[in-house]
Formats: sequence, C-alpha cells, structure tokens
Amino acid sequence: MPIITSIAIYHVTMPLIEPWRTAYGQDDVIGSILVKMDAGGFVGWGETTPLTNPTYSPEYAAGVFAVIKNILAPQIIGKNIETSKDLYREYDWVAGNFFAKAGLDAAWWDLYARIKNQPLWKLIGGVNPTIDVGADFGIQNHIDILLANISDALNKGFKRIKLKYAPGWGLEVIKVVRKTFPNSVFHIDCNAGYTLNDLPMFKNLDKYNLAMIEQPLMRDDLNDHATLQRAIETPICLDESITSPDKVRKAIEIGAARWINIKPGRVGGFTNAIEINRICEERGIPCWTGGMLESALGTSFCRALATLPNMQYPSDVFPSTRFYKQDLSTPPIELSGPSQMILPDTPGVGAEPIPDLVEQHTINQAVIEK
Repeated sequence: MPIITSIAIYHVTMPLIEPWRTAYGQDDVIGSILVKMDAGGFVGWGETTPLTNPTYSPEYAAGVFAVIKNILAPQIIGKNIETSKDLYREYDWVAGNFFAKAGLDAAWWDLYARIKNQPLWKLIGGVNPTIDVGADFGIQNHIDILLANISDALNKGFKRIKLKYAPGWGLEVIKVVRKTFPNSVFHIDCNAGYTLNDLPMFKNLDKYNLAMIEQPLMRDDLNDHATLQRAIETPICLDESITSPDKVRKAIEIGAARWINIKPGRVGGFTNAIEINRICEERGIPCWTGGMLESALGTSFCRALATLPNMQYPSDVFPSTRFYKQDLSTPPIELSGPSQMILPDTPGVGAEPIPDLVEQHTINQAVIEK
C-alpha cells in the first residue's frame, strides 16, 4: 500500500423526503461525514453517518467531524497502512468514537479494493452479488397509513418488513398489523425504548409470531437483554448494544440475543463488522446488515457486508428514492428485482459522492495533508 498523502473530510446534511420517526425521536435531515483518502494516485471514499444529534448513539455528526479532523486523520497521514488491522492499531488508543473510526476505515477499504482492482464484496469473501433486502417503516401519523405502506411493500414482493416500535406506537399497532397480514414476516425495532418493567408486554408479543425483537432495552446493555431473552420465546436481536467484537462475544456467552444486526458505523468500521460476523458464525448466531440512512456510498458498504456467509436475514438497505429526492452519491441504490439488489463488479465499493451535490450540502470541511 502506498503512503496516505491526503485526507479530505466533509460534514454534509442530507434532507429526507419525510421525517424518520423512532423511539428516540425524529430526524428531518441526516448528518453524515464523507472521507476522501488519497494514496499513490488512488482515491478511496468512505461515509459514516452518526446522525445530526446524539440520539442513536453518544456520537453525532459535528463531533465525528472534529474527532476525525483533529485526532484520527493526523494519526495516519503520511503512513503506509498495509492492512485494515494496521489502520485500527494506529488509533486503538482512542476510546470509543466508533463512527469516527468507521469513516477512515471505510475510506481505507475502498482505496485498498481500488488498488487491488477488485470489487470490495469479492475482496472480503462475499459469496453472492445478489442480496435480499427488506422494507422498513417508521412511526406514522395514523395506523391506516402504516397498513397502506405495508400492503404496498408486500405487493412489491418484499420478503420481510421491519416496524419501528415505541411507547404510544406499540402493542396495539402490532395487533392490527398481524390481524391484517397474518402470514407475512415482521419484526419490530424498539431502539432501546423499554426496560425490564415492560416484561409483561414483551411476553404478550410472543403470540404475534415476530421474526425478532430488535434492541428492546438500553443501548449499552447486555445483562438485562439476557434476562429478557430467557423470559420470552421471540428471538432478541441486538443492535445498539453491539459496538465491538468483544461486546458480541460477551453477548453470545450470556445468551443476550439470538440474532445480531451489524452496522459498520456503529461497530467502528468495516474491519470490525467482518470480525463480528465471523465470531457469530463460529458460535451459531445468525447476522444481518443494518444501515443508518446513508447515501449510496455508505449504503454500498452495507451491501458488501451483506454478501458474507452467515448473513441470514434480508438487509436494511434501501433504494435511494426511498429516503432522498436526489442521492448525494452515484450510482443510486436500486432494486434489481422484488426484495433484491445486485452489487456491481467494479473495483472498490462501487459508489462515490457527486461533487456538485457535496458542495451544495457541505456545512464544514477540512483537508489533512502530509
């Protein structure tokens, strides 16, 4: 690998077609950080999307921009980083800051794949360029809107549907949904909105034949999830609680979950995401890929991850038109058929930002040079 000579960082805001509402609040725009890494005449792009405010995790876009600019990028500029693990060792002394680390990690992987002249999904051992994807729906203004959206998704052939679940938009919604669509595959995402005091409600959910309950309890918890999993039949899937390979190992050891959702940004990057999937596969825990409403660039990393063995549930990656009037990156993400996408065979991750749109939506930028 050649020496890294330049790292450009862009803090961008991407307006959503409609607000995305979950148990932790509402997002009208998505705050994202784009990273451009230059080395030896090659360029790699990465994206990390912690959101505008520290709601999903303690990190947020402006803070991630500052950490990459002031701490992480200067640590690796001018260095020859041969492997992704070498990259991680350069800043493993930095506590937490998983989304910040993920931005540089992603750019390195795209750069590496371009230098190797291989598609990223093949380079990491992906088994099939065709992946299954699902449909997701946030909290709606009325149950009839949700039912119409679900009906439309099922008519389009989506194999599973994920529903946001929160106080005030919970059990009564699932009752109506299951009655209306008795045989369809659903799971719910609680976004850490509940505690063990809600155990009776979770036991009640067992009767609705859900594929899983995603992140029901606190975002950094493992022990209470293990207690809850022992008390209910529906599988628990951990999302926010899994921030590293070590955390997933501990979760599996205590029986905190039967599924793991892997988001590259949340776990510190593509390198850790691959390792988490490997650990889960060895221990018989299936995984699936999630996303953070990234542009086509960040979504392409999630798609590549979904080609790995042990990814056994349709991914949370969506066509660009699902959330954005115009995607910040190109080519846009599209379905190749009902509930499926086909990854490109081009070198690298297969997408990069559109310069004019980046300029239009950038609110802060910096360049770190050798």
